[in-house]
Amino acid sequence: MQVNTILLPVFGLVLLTFVVWLQMYVVRFNAARKNKIAIDDLTPFNCNLPRAFITSGDNLRNLFELPVLFYLAAVLLLILHRDDAIYVWLAWAYFALRCLHSFIHTTYNRVSHRFAVYFLSSLVLWAIWLRLALQVLSASLSDH
Repeated sequence: MQVNTILLPVFGLVLLTFVVWLQMYVVRFNAARKNKIAIDDLTPFNCNLPRAFITSGDNLRNLFELPVLFYLAAVLLLILHRDDAIYVWLAWAYFALRCLHSFIHTTYNRVSHRFAVYFLSSLVLWAIWLRLALQVLSASLSDH
């Protein structure tokens, strides 16, 4: 079976999501045990919870926001047979920036650093979508 190279950064982002999910539970269980937090108090909207407890959940939720568009773009690229080297490079860049974003978010969490990386990753994602839209539009116009 030949694996399309566009799938490798997709699998990487899935792996990152799994790692962040696992890390969230480790952080939350440890924080709950250490701080003797009652199970009924373990809600993301409880501002009295330790910051690491809230941040770990925030980061996991982030991985289900714009990355959904990344997954969709990858599927469309496969279906349309458009997964060339430029898309693969952009996909790896997106994956790397999302890894960096998660690292910043779940460690020292300086907002200016996290935002800069988030913004760059978003630009990469929008570049993928803009290029794909232009290619589809171009192909559609040339068919008529």
